Amino acid sequence: MRTVVDQGADIGEVLLTEDQIQTRVAELGAAISADMAGRQLTLVSVLKGSLPFMADLMRAISLPVRIDLMEVSSYGGATTESSGLVRILKDLSSSIEGEDILIVEDIIDTGLTLNYLVRYLRGKKPASLRICTLLDKPARRLVEIDVNYTGFTIPDQFVVGYGLDYGELYRNLRYVGVLKPEVYSQA
Repeated sequence: MRTVVDQGADIGEVLLTEDQIQTRVAELGAAISADMAGRQLTLVSVLKGSLPFMADLMRAISLPVRIDLMEVSSYGGATTESSGLVRILKDLSSSIEGEDILIVEDIIDTGLTLNYLVRYLRGKKPASLRICTLLDKPARRLVEIDVNYTGFTIPDQFVVGYGLDYGELYRNLRYVGVLKPEVYSQA
């Protein structure tokens, strides 16, 4: 039998409240709608972490949108560090050739995974390819990434909530919080 985790007790501080996130998502949706006016957009969510963000973002975009899902991994299980090895676990379900694509990411830290994904998707010949991330952690960047839309720039802390996880937990928190170091240092 698994031990029940008190997710709230594992949070050292709330970095972004639910209200802050929802306000910023609405602003991002308005900006994307204005920039892409008159076009149909295909949102590509990078599972699993970006799913709550994409669900809220697509409702904030006033354009016709299609969605597709990819699952890409560079982390191994309950770890806080990217392995650098990127694997596509689930590919797109339809062609994006000639489409206007918006990659929807939960967080960009080293940039290695997203850099790989951008190169991979460009090979599928979309009409345009843009990036929207909820969180940007530039202190950890190893490769340059041209991000078109950023929700929040955050410090180099391990965060969970609003889709972000540690060991597949905490994704359902409605806010983004800093996970107490003793939670992940025990692993």
